[in-house]
Amino acid sequence: MQATAYTYDPTTRSGHVLLDDGTPVPYDTAAFDAGGLLLLRPGQRVRIETEGEGDALRITLVTLQTL
Repeated sequence: MQATAYTYDPTTRSGHVLLDDGTPVPYDTAAFDAGGLLLLRPGQRVRIETEGEGDALRITLVTLQTL
């Protein structure tokens, strides 16, 4: 699934992405570290992997979207 980076805290390596419908979804340190990223800027397109749905939706991986 694709999303757009919305927030990023370099201290905790966590933040939020916006799904294409505008819904903000938080990601934690483990999801950020799983993608091997060093930093993330708001507005960057990212690829995310999730589990669960609705209020239980959880991001398990955040990485940059490449073509």
